[in-house]
Amino acid sequence: MAGILTRGVVFVHSSPRALCPHLEWAASNLLGYSVHFDWTDQPAEPGSMRAELSWRAEQGTGAKLASAMRGWAHLRYEITEDPSANCDGGRWSHTPELGIFHTPIDVAGNAVIPEDRIRSAMSHAQDPRRMKAELDLALGTAWDAELEPFRHAGAGAPVRWLHRVG
Repeated sequence: MAGILTRGVVFVHSSPRALCPHLEWAASNLLGYSVHFDWTDQPAEPGSMRAELSWRAEQGTGAKLASAMRGWAHLRYEITEDPSANCDGGRWSHTPELGIFHTPIDVAGNAVIPEDRIRSAMSHAQDPRRMKAELDLALGTAWDAELEPFRHAGAGAPVRWLHRVG
């Protein structure tokens, strides 16, 4: 029996040209159907490519896609998975310098910081600056700062939409 379906988006913010077909193969393999990204130049990093792809698959596919893509050098990406029945969504961000970051996403699209993460930040914070640093880490602020120029450089680029779930 098939699992509960959800949808999401793969945002490849920058990839070396030689890696593009390998990313398509990895996504096709995990999604179970052939996908082709619409690659465009990434102005924020000349010589690299960018693409976006909406996907539809079983819950947990976002994590699988993020894991499959995380080992390649010089790759910046984000993957989202929408919340679905009995399951929060998620966002995975990756940069060559910082590695991978994950945060759960609620039905309103907000990042969710789990209770244990907040308690850990409070126990490690001896002053307000340390508390801010701990919460910035929990929110993925460094990943957002590093990816933001690549997000803006892709404004107006094509997005391939698949059928809605449900």
